[in-house]
Amino acid sequence: MTGLEPSEARTHAVRALEAEFGELITQFRRVLAENADRVSPGLLPGAYKVFTTIVRLERTTISGLAESLMADKGQISRTVRELETLGLVSRVPDPADGRSVLLSPTPEGLERLSAARHPREDGLIDALDRWEIADIERLTVLLHALSHGTAP
Repeated sequence: MTGLEPSEARTHAVRALEAEFGELITQFRRVLAENADRVSPGLLPGAYKVFTTIVRLERTTISGLAESLMADKGQISRTVRELETLGLVSRVPDPADGRSVLLSPTPEGLERLSAARHPREDGLIDALDRWEIADIERLTVLLHALSHGTAP
């Protein structure tokens, strides 16, 4: 933008970026809701996020999961019970600490997640199909810097 002071131009640019992130987040939430419903009809996106975090971590405790998601342990515990009832997650005693249990995805849960993700699996690849590889790599560096609060 021409005619703006540098600080005004920066503020304008940051607000435009914020708006675009808002649009991206809305689209992402839509995908999460669709995937959650494909995993189990009526599954809420928050429960889907808990489930996919367990899948990503492979084995974790309720405390570890709550910390990873920055969420209340009680809420996480209730959500894990729901996932367990649906056959998506199993609990096994932690061999390192008999007072604790480890959560892990069940084979059925992994299968249902894979099937749920399949319709959109190539979505990002398709969206970036006409982008130069260098632009994709640069965006990755920039997002990493932004998420870690560092300069690129």
